Amino acid sequence: MSKLPLLKAKEVIKALENMGFELKRQRGSHMFFKHPDGRTTTIPNHPGEDIDRGLLNKIIKHDLRTTREVFLENLK
Repeated sequence: MSKLPLLKAKEVIKALENMGFELKRQRGSHMFFKHPDGRTTTIPNHPGEDIDRGLLNKIIKHDLRTTREVFLENLK
């Protein structure tokens, strides 16, 4: 299993939208997304900074309840 790539918030947001998540609200730099089936996640949007691999892994496994492979496919 290879390491997750370092991604900007904009790239993660694009993948979430490809998976069917919608932006519901934003408070400061934190964006709250919700899927029609009830899954939710919060993405920190700090321009110029990458999202840490640990946080990205937590988002994929616990919030999105999917695999790395499915997530990476939706980056395209």
